[in-house]
Amino acid sequence: MDIDDHRMGSAEPSLVRPYSLTAGRTRPAVELALEALVASHPVAMERQYELNNLETSIVELCRQSPSVAEIAAQLTIPIGVARVLVADLIEAGHVRVSATLKDDSSDDERRELIERVLSGLRRI
Repeated sequence: MDIDDHRMGSAEPSLVRPYSLTAGRTRPAVELALEALVASHPVAMERQYELNNLETSIVELCRQSPSVAEIAAQLTIPIGVARVLVADLIEAGHVRVSATLKDDSSDDERRELIERVLSGLRRI
């Protein structure tokens, strides 16, 4: 399977080495927490021609504002790879990061975030 054959939720194992998905990079250009919520820009799909299939899958997932951990889990890619690819998409203007919690966030908001992150991590 190569990058262009990547399908969301694919049950078959990937033969692509993680470092090949990130051109050997292991650190994201933008620091991203596992719980960081990522949303696609409205015009991102109009610029889909700039992306490979895996990046397109990430942008499509980001319509639902998942966390970085959820992206990794849904696409069955290592969390480090997800962080690098999401950071690339942020720099290219395809997606943006929403603030996860604020100082005045309620206990319910904090609990919901923790539950979402745990759910995403369980799927990895």
